[in-house]
Amino acid sequence: MFFNQFTKQSWKRIIPFLLATALVAVSSLPAEGTVPVANAAATKQEPQQAASMVSPATQASDVKTTSSSIEPEPYYADALQAWKRQSAQDATASVTIKASTPTARSSQDSTFSVGNLEGKSDVLLWRGAKVSWVEYQFNVSAKGLYEFQASYRPLPGNGVGNPITWDVTLDGKHPFREASSITFYRDWKDSRPILKNSDGDEVRPRSVEAPAWRIKPFIDSEGAYANPLKWYLTEGVHTIRLSGIEPVAIEELRIVPPEAIKAYAGVAEAYPQTKPVQAKALTLQAENMDLKNDTSIKLFSDTDPRSVPVAKGRITYNTVGAKRWMYQNQEISWNFEAPETGKYKIGLRSLQNQISQKSSFRRIKLDGKVPFQEFLTYRFPYDSGWKGTVLEQPNGKPYGLYLEKGKHTLSIAVTGAPVKPALIKIDELSQQLRSIDQDLRSLTGGLIDRNRTWKVNQELPDLAGRLDSAAKLMDSLSGELLQVNGVKDSIIQGFGTSAQDIRALLKKLDDVPYYADQITSINEKISSFIEQLLQQPLQVDEIYIAPLEEPFPKMEASLISGVAGSLTNFFYSFQSRDSLSDLDERVLNVWVQRGRDYVDQLQQLTDEEFTAETGIKVKVNLLPTPQLLVMSNAAGIQPDVALGLTQDLPVDYAIRGSVTDLSKLPNFKEIYNRFSPGSWLPLHYNKGYYAIPETQSFQVLFYRKDILKQLDLEIPQTWEDVYALLPVLQQNSLNFYMNPKDYTPFFYQNDSEFYNPQGLRTALDTPQGFKAFKQWTDLYNTYAVEKEVPSFYQHFRRGTMPIGISDYNMYVQLMAAAPELNNRWGIAEIPGVKKPDGTIRRWAGGGQRTGVIFEKSKKKDQAWKFMQWWISPETQARYGNDIEAVNGVAFRWNTSNVEAFVKLPWKQEDANIILKQWSWYKDIPNLPGGYFLEREITNAWLRAVVDGTNYRSSLETAVMDIDRELRRKQQEFGYVDQNGHILKTLDLPVVDKPWEGVNAYVK
Repeated sequence: MFFNQFTKQSWKRIIPFLLATALVAVSSLPAEGTVPVANAAATKQEPQQAASMVSPATQASDVKTTSSSIEPEPYYADALQAWKRQSAQDATASVTIKASTPTARSSQDSTFSVGNLEGKSDVLLWRGAKVSWVEYQFNVSAKGLYEFQASYRPLPGNGVGNPITWDVTLDGKHPFREASSITFYRDWKDSRPILKNSDGDEVRPRSVEAPAWRIKPFIDSEGAYANPLKWYLTEGVHTIRLSGIEPVAIEELRIVPPEAIKAYAGVAEAYPQTKPVQAKALTLQAENMDLKNDTSIKLFSDTDPRSVPVAKGRITYNTVGAKRWMYQNQEISWNFEAPETGKYKIGLRSLQNQISQKSSFRRIKLDGKVPFQEFLTYRFPYDSGWKGTVLEQPNGKPYGLYLEKGKHTLSIAVTGAPVKPALIKIDELSQQLRSIDQDLRSLTGGLIDRNRTWKVNQELPDLAGRLDSAAKLMDSLSGELLQVNGVKDSIIQGFGTSAQDIRALLKKLDDVPYYADQITSINEKISSFIEQLLQQPLQVDEIYIAPLEEPFPKMEASLISGVAGSLTNFFYSFQSRDSLSDLDERVLNVWVQRGRDYVDQLQQLTDEEFTAETGIKVKVNLLPTPQLLVMSNAAGIQPDVALGLTQDLPVDYAIRGSVTDLSKLPNFKEIYNRFSPGSWLPLHYNKGYYAIPETQSFQVLFYRKDILKQLDLEIPQTWEDVYALLPVLQQNSLNFYMNPKDYTPFFYQNDSEFYNPQGLRTALDTPQGFKAFKQWTDLYNTYAVEKEVPSFYQHFRRGTMPIGISDYNMYVQLMAAAPELNNRWGIAEIPGVKKPDGTIRRWAGGGQRTGVIFEKSKKKDQAWKFMQWWISPETQARYGNDIEAVNGVAFRWNTSNVEAFVKLPWKQEDANIILKQWSWYKDIPNLPGGYFLEREITNAWLRAVVDGTNYRSSLETAVMDIDRELRRKQQEFGYVDQNGHILKTLDLPVVDKPWEGVNAYVK
């Protein structure tokens, strides 16, 4: 059956690929005893390194390359260990490099200048919208381990400034992989005073940059190491290159001896003898932080009766942190003043209950320095409720801190250092399981035949040893994480149960080929642990700095106050707030299907601009679910405007006469031209347009620059190019990603429409339609692209899927949560189909959020004025920048307005790619009964790919089912009569050319 699925042409493609794979596999096998050697610095003085700097974990987590590929870079931990094995010692001398006199720089002359800035003279001013670089030569008098520091000040970025991230090379190479993402953070403050809306709820303040000259060490963007990075330098001349994109001023680079941090016992012993401090404990309200290094760090409202100030039934931002203070290197600073010189202790009123039983870790500094080793990675255990946390030793005694009288700064930062060794081992384990899975699939041909008997010891003689090795590594990880975490959590238990599952397979070794999917599932499960391990949440209400001999204030609510607080909150819950049923007829009512942050920001902007300019008062309410619109219509309660609706809803409402045809309103033609023609298709019905695009996702090709360079692969322009690179990827245990649910590009690129021009039946049963469906299913049947991928983001981050097509959400995830990949990934236009004239058609959809005006509104003129203001370039750009300033890059506003899009803080090179792809934007029309299209075309894919049905008959079945449902709905809404005679048509717009309106914005 398996062999019958392939045509002769399929075998002609596959057999050479299989032979090439076998030859490469044999040629790339290492000779017995071969050990990979790490890259040495390119200097004459560098001694030859005989020992490996790369641990097995490092090798396993990298790409398996052919013998001609570039050797993978080691992790910093492995590189440092290798240097120490070679007796490398901490250096004792320093070198200072004047930043204004580089020895070389990239060709963009306008990017660099020299000038004065805020009391500093003769500094390098590095501005530019594209990646550029600067080089310095320096001389080291003695070999050893050094720390690098920079005296820098961030310059204004585009919109909300991102951290300054550099790709650093020494003598032309990365000494370790973390060198490609060295991060220097901007400082931010929350704007004050905190404003309140008309309901009495506080509005989360926006972040305001507080730039200043800082001297900071080179640290990795992942926060994976507690101390600043060390760099091994030999005696002699070296060259350092910094590559980056974010604007920054640099005074100098400093190459200094590492600063040793002693254990608490040694530090405490050296404290001066002082009298006990005679003063009360200082109480700092954590929400009143002085600085933070990430706009994503946010205030939270808490209803606990002990949280200060008390919420009293309204949103009151009285704490900071939680799930918005849990990622790498996020740091908060508070200033305080010690009343006397002497010894103090620190306590916090904290909540650490986001992930059950999982501990969080923080690096704690006083006046910019970690006072002793124990504060490098201080553990905050899980607890279900608010807790008074004293920073204390294992014996229960508080850590004493010697402070001089006067001003000081306490800084607390997220660190993932304790879990980094486990993350490296998880990479190794995942690679082992993936290799086992691939061997099993090669053995079985990807099909599970329970009528066949296997002799695994003969066919895969090393399988038992590899499975046993994987189980032992799981046990090791379980024990290691238990020691780090302190108690068992779901991750530790998950490794234990997975090890048991592997050992259960080992008991019946010859049955293992039947359970290849179980190996895949185990691998997916352990891979999902990575994200959980990286998350380090902590919420703080108050911080206490108390004299060592004095007691702390009461940090937890008493039983009585807790019960009273619960009753108070219960009664507050009956107070009307954001009640959708209480419509004020004196104002314009706008319902928004987005999160609370979006709603508050829109209300604030509306009050500041729209109401101030027009005098029209607007009440913005949060719409939890669109089903409420249907129910409210039945109850006779409807808003004037709804925003944030998915693109399928407006036509659903239009069919029932619930929303207004916007094309009949003044100035619509002008507004129509602001958006791509393809974005209007899902909003068209019965010769009218019933919504306006607000936000728009995009499809682009994501690729890992480093891995494609290693494999000497070019960015594919067409699907033929994709087919050509797939064998190279797959022979290196890698693959291409294409969401199996995304069929739009294949049909539109092959000139196939989903419906006929009248909009009364499908157009899939055409030669172009069958060709597109075959191309789509062949990607999985013939070219072995993965049929199911739980998280392309995780595979892309780890390098196992270094190229693939994804959307806006993937882009934001990489920007917000994968800083270690800085400069290692890029985006390109998606592959397309080349036409005889040489042009490449790159049509793709993406999905939109939309805004509508309801037909029953008595304020349509006011609603239309509001809608025109809302979608204007100025408002969209202001709103987008504000929402990102308040909430961070994870809230990047993907506006549908192209003029506003270019005013948001996209990287220029990325913006150009998105804009070029934008011209090919084309989504699927919505018709009565059109919901059957996605359902049946997905069923057709499952029949053709999973069940092995002939692609043509599978699509023909789908066409019949879709047309049947379309006809049923057309009869219901009066488009055809009971005998099938056409009474009226839908007449779909024609979009067959790329949108030229976007070209003016491509730079």
